[in-house]
Amino acid sequence: MELYGKKWSVVELRRRVGSMDQVAGIKPVQLDDGNERPARAFLLHTAAGLEAVIIADRGLDIAAARYRGRPMGWRSVTGDVAPQYFEPEGFRWLRGYFGGLLTTCGLSNVGLPASDSALSGKGLHGRVSNTPARNLCVRQGWENRDYVLRIEGETREASVFGENLVLRRRITAWADRADLLVEDTLVNEGFRETPYMLLYHCNIGWPALDEGSRLVAPSRKVVPRDAEAEKGLDAWHAMTGPRRGWKEQVFFHDMAPDRAGWVTTALLNAACSGGPGDPFGVVVRYRADTLPRFTQWKMTGEQEYVCGLEPCTCGVGGIEAELREGTAKRLRPGASLRFTVAFSAVDSVEAARALETRIRAVPGR
Repeated sequence: MELYGKKWSVVELRRRVGSMDQVAGIKPVQLDDGNERPARAFLLHTAAGLEAVIIADRGLDIAAARYRGRPMGWRSVTGDVAPQYFEPEGFRWLRGYFGGLLTTCGLSNVGLPASDSALSGKGLHGRVSNTPARNLCVRQGWENRDYVLRIEGETREASVFGENLVLRRRITAWADRADLLVEDTLVNEGFRETPYMLLYHCNIGWPALDEGSRLVAPSRKVVPRDAEAEKGLDAWHAMTGPRRGWKEQVFFHDMAPDRAGWVTTALLNAACSGGPGDPFGVVVRYRADTLPRFTQWKMTGEQEYVCGLEPCTCGVGGIEAELREGTAKRLRPGASLRFTVAFSAVDSVEAARALETRIRAVPGR
């Protein structure tokens, strides 16, 4: 592998370190301050400069990530919140929404709360992100010439007389890369056909998001959610600095996958185009076969300064709207689906230009 500007064989590298966590590793910890206490988490780091905080008790979501010291995801005012403080009714989900590089929404609801949310827990964005994972497994070791880091676990959303859905998650990183790969398998372990909704809330913040940043995506069509978004339709891709009194704008994209079935999107700051400052951008890639829809959340207010890139299976009107309109997806008893989302960073003008060229070359965009 190539580390610190030089190529190393496995033997050469092992001769220079006692434990590989000197180079890359995963450390289990417990968050122990305020209302984050007690929550199990994993601290992950690679030699390529990637660091991540993955909270096992919050569905193995990625609460924070950095690349060479630069934050990749936006962090909200709530900070990390343990699952026992979860308030499922209505919009109270927002009281524990840490943002992060990834917050998972679902499995029974995405978007607006259902009218029966007090009983079913189908409040804003569902409950999977506030469900502790179980059957946790950490693997760190050599696979041929790669040193691979993996975290695995599963969350279950179940109710007597209701659904029995399991989301099995595997997060993979590599010692010599700044990539994170999230692979999920959704299984219906019940004996009745069950509606499901799933959205990957990827929250990109400063410094990838800043005055002059651009969202680059293979969009074939962009539709505003409402009148507020209609005002900004011509500038969906262009970002400003934080603005007082800003109201969120939400856009729905029809994305063109590449020949391999992947959609690549990126938020690139102005320096990626040769402007002043340090070039930096965050890349979100996903498989379009099981995540056919994409929502963009443009929220450039003060403190709530974030651009959400959200591959999903559904809209954000909530499960009641999907059932009423006949668009709700359902999973047969025993059936399963796989979902894949990948994260990386760019920190040079050359890398940003190459990325844009690849996105623009996607057929059908």
